[in-house]
Amino acid sequence: MSLILALLAPMLAQVGPFVPPGAPPPPVERRRPAVKPPAGPLPQSRLQACLDDAEASPTDAIEEAEAWLTVVKGTTQVEPNQCLGAAHSRRGEWGEAETAFLAARDAAAASDYARRAQLGGMGGNAALAGQAADRALAALDLAQADAAKAGDVRLSGEIAIDRARALVALKRDADAAKALAEARGAAANNSLGWLLSATLSRRQGKLAEAQAQIVTAATLAPTDPEIGLEAGVIAVLAGRNEAARKSWQSVIAAAPTSEAATTARTYLAQLGGPASKVP
Repeated sequence: MSLILALLAPMLAQVGPFVPPGAPPPPVERRRPAVKPPAGPLPQSRLQACLDDAEASPTDAIEEAEAWLTVVKGTTQVEPNQCLGAAHSRRGEWGEAETAFLAARDAAAASDYARRAQLGGMGGNAALAGQAADRALAALDLAQADAAKAGDVRLSGEIAIDRARALVALKRDADAAKALAEARGAAANNSLGWLLSATLSRRQGKLAEAQAQIVTAATLAPTDPEIGLEAGVIAVLAGRNEAARKSWQSVIAAAPTSEAATTARTYLAQLGGPASKVP
């Protein structure tokens, strides 16, 4: 078995509902006493209730969202479609989730660029999870354009990371490298962007760049087992077997029952080092 890892595929991140900023409260007239807020929790929005159902009982949430869609039109279709996408995602029904998220994106107001970017990104991630990289890239291209119009640099950087994942799946590594460079500039504190950059650099034989990028990733997320795995692979390819051994042993120490730890034990066995000894 080769020691070279495939490009890591991150899990579909859950993105919460978009909440627009509320208007400032009116000034209190001096002749009237201040009104105290009602005791107890504030009432839950229908969207949040539906998203909670999508987590606990996705089948019930799908029924709720589909019933909700029958009584709304236009921009009010955004929230039920978002819930529908979340529920299908929970069931691993990626094609249906993609359709629902993109329907929510299309229903959003044309000028609500940030919301359209978020929902488009969700649709693109669902397509990626469903191994439809071509459709994912199309959705993510639209999402990144919306993020740029919204002036949201952080969101644009996060979408660039997902675009890179789609481009790698399409075997367009040079374009993926450009997308990751953009992501590192716009979302410099996102460890995933640095991890994927290191993996891609390593695959392209740029070990010095890969080493610098994995060091940054590890600085941002020192206990991430996927970063530890990749750090070991880069080290072994550079002839630093002891460094690789320590990286993989650290993965086992941090998450001994994880899939990453199982992989680390396999690599340690290939390297000839003890899988259980932790420095």
